[in-house]
Amino acid sequence: MRLSSLADYAVVLLAAAARHCGAGVRLNATRLAEETGLPLPTVQKLVSRLSAAGLIESTRGSGGGFRLARPAAAISLADVIEAIEGPIALTPCVDEARHDCAVEQCRVRGAWSPVNALVRDALASVNLTQLSVRPEPVEGPSFLATGEDRTGLRQAQPERIVEQ
Repeated sequence: MRLSSLADYAVVLLAAAARHCGAGVRLNATRLAEETGLPLPTVQKLVSRLSAAGLIESTRGSGGGFRLARPAAAISLADVIEAIEGPIALTPCVDEARHDCAVEQCRVRGAWSPVNALVRDALASVNLTQLSVRPEPVEGPSFLATGEDRTGLRQAQPERIVEQ
């Protein structure tokens, strides 16, 4: 699974906007393009999509610009990705709006929903405030530090054979 470049750029853009959040400053596309290194036309396209999704508010005219529509802590990575790419669905079987599974009697279809929910929950657990702070990495899921595998079960440890 890989995010589109546009979704990746939207995350970069909103993380930069979150760094200015609370200052009462309206941002403009030119300023964010310079700060992020993204091309201005791409930033303008993203501003339009993110505004349509309700993640940013924009004002035209003198003194206009845009700002986050909600506090940075209330906008998750899942929100940003869904604004650009639509619902997070690892397979067509998981997308509630579509039922175009290529395999008519798929025996693994039921397994995809919980996996998809875990991925979405992980993305929803990271917010713009966390992403806007540099340079500390965001912690991964808790199972990575506990020795559990991705199912939440402890990994079996090999038995030690002691010779007598």
